[in-house]
Amino acid sequence: MATTAEAVADGAAIKERFDAVRAEVGKVLVGQEELVDRLLLALLADGHVLLEGVPGLAKTLAISTLAAAIDCRFSRIQFTPDMLPGDVTGTQIFNPREGTYSVRKGPVFGNLVLADEINRAPAKVQSALLEAMQERQVTLGEETFALTAPFLVMATQNPIEQEGTYPLPEAQLDRFMMKLRVGYLSRDDEVRVIDRMAGAVAAPRASAVLSGADILQAREAVRQVFVDDKVKRYAVELVAATREPAAAGLPALANLIEYGASVRGSLSLVQLAKTHALLAGRNYASPHDVKTVAPDVLRHRIVTTYEAEAEGRDADSLADDILGHVEVP
Repeated sequence: MATTAEAVADGAAIKERFDAVRAEVGKVLVGQEELVDRLLLALLADGHVLLEGVPGLAKTLAISTLAAAIDCRFSRIQFTPDMLPGDVTGTQIFNPREGTYSVRKGPVFGNLVLADEINRAPAKVQSALLEAMQERQVTLGEETFALTAPFLVMATQNPIEQEGTYPLPEAQLDRFMMKLRVGYLSRDDEVRVIDRMAGAVAAPRASAVLSGADILQAREAVRQVFVDDKVKRYAVELVAATREPAAAGLPALANLIEYGASVRGSLSLVQLAKTHALLAGRNYASPHDVKTVAPDVLRHRIVTTYEAEAEGRDADSLADDILGHVEVP
């Protein structure tokens, strides 16, 4: 067991390493610092991310650049209505000359996988990806292949065009550790993008400053981050308030929330709080860490009612009410 001094030193070293990753990604990506931070949190917490944003906001560039900065394999899956599960996981190819089958692995066999517009594909294709996300393995024929760690899926959804889409059921949404929303860049950042990408000098590229092994080592450090019982209780109280808001002192929300967060919500809050603390250079998680990551953990786990829609309330605003009401220890 590491001493407190050693743990603090490890936390400081890890923070320095991941600050270098941010700086390397920042050479390419403009104005999406929060997205990169959340991707790093999910990567260290061994979770997956659902991203909602209109096209053209550098979602693909963000995850591909991050993959380059940590020297990991990046793969991209463009979901369409005519896809089959084998287009994601891979398939067996029959060799008629030899009468044998060989395995051709699909794009899910990567480290950082972009599932672009996941709601464009039918449920059986979504399920194939989500099974790989949960089990960290893929079965093709009679063979089972483990996915190489680290393994992170960033799935995207376009919030504008909903015709011809297949919305993810709540049970499958719950498999994502976080749901992020990405908006437009500021005008100044947009000018910087033009200067960087459309200038006379070639567009910059990220260089590897970490490896997959470094990520796995940092995950071990995450496990050693201390979480006080009061912090755990705070996370559980936040999740409980999404299920029974009246019991939590928020009777006005009772008719606005149909279903609240599951136990995965509590686990994700604590795991991400530990990761957030480590990337801040600390060996202990605080209630502030929980509160910081809570909106991203809760927004896709709160199912609103028709009354909420009629009042113009979404899951974000309801989560804000809960965070503002539940007492911080």
